[in-house]
Amino acid sequence: MNKADRKPVGIVGAGPEQAVAPAAAVPTNSGSRGHVAGRQKAGVADSKAREFLRNADPVLARLIVAHPDFHPRAWIEDLPELDAFGTLVFQVAGQQLSVRATRAILSRLQQSFDGRLPSPAELLAAGPQVLRASGLSRRKGATLIALAERFVDGRLSDDALGDMTDDEIEAALTEVSGIGPWTAHGFLILALDRPDVLLFGDLALRRTVQRLCGLDHLPTEGEMVEVAEPWRPYRSLAVSYLFASEFEEGR
Repeated sequence: MNKADRKPVGIVGAGPEQAVAPAAAVPTNSGSRGHVAGRQKAGVADSKAREFLRNADPVLARLIVAHPDFHPRAWIEDLPELDAFGTLVFQVAGQQLSVRATRAILSRLQQSFDGRLPSPAELLAAGPQVLRASGLSRRKGATLIALAERFVDGRLSDDALGDMTDDEIEAALTEVSGIGPWTAHGFLILALDRPDVLLFGDLALRRTVQRLCGLDHLPTEGEMVEVAEPWRPYRSLAVSYLFASEFEEGR
């Protein structure tokens, strides 16, 4: 990411709070539904991936050396286990919102479903008025209803999504109005722990790149893709290091 050897480049579009929102804000799902991936205790970042990124980018190299025992998914240990639909409810509710606002919405939604997030069938049976009463906008409510319909009729499921490639998942999710790349990419990281995902539209990530590289402008989404190309196939880990740096700065 050296400024001198690339073109100028100016988690989670609401800013750094969105990347840490799950640890503080996500309510419990019904235990009757499966999970996209089993919960495992967070481990130190993979040594092969760390070494690759250290050699690929001098800015990342400094972050990696400064964090020898970095656990990129440690925050997930504080989360209840979420299935695919529950993860998407969280992602949609949190679009362009702070942790506090997301927490309040999801807490109110829980209250309508015995202290947990609804299943797809339960959400459809409740109707849009319950979503509006929880604080979700009409647009977000319509998005969740469209998602619930797809889970109920089988177009989407935990197993199907788990078997898809990253591109297939993004295509399937972004067919739903109100879901764009940011939500789809967040799902890939949070629900499936996919290793090569870039949140190229995330405002916090773009600000971090600007700060660490000493840039005079915020990188565009296209420039972020260009900057991150050397990080393949470990862009998710690179993003984790960058977010960790942002939080340490207290930004």
